[in-house]
Amino acid sequence: MANPGSRRGGSLSIFGEFWTFMRVRKKWWLAPILLTLLLLCVLIVVTEGSAVAPFIYALF
Repeated sequence: MANPGSRRGGSLSIFGEFWTFMRVRKKWWLAPILLTLLLLCVLIVVTEGSAVAPFIYALF
């Protein structure tokens, strides 16, 4: 039986809930922080097995 409060199933519902939280509570300052963290995670995952990896790791 599905949760009556959820509109969508799966992992995308957490992003929808977070978006609603930021919109209702006016927590817009969280968006740049989370976007930066997401971009860093994507950068690390993409360059993990490439020849560019040593140069990326030197930045940190």
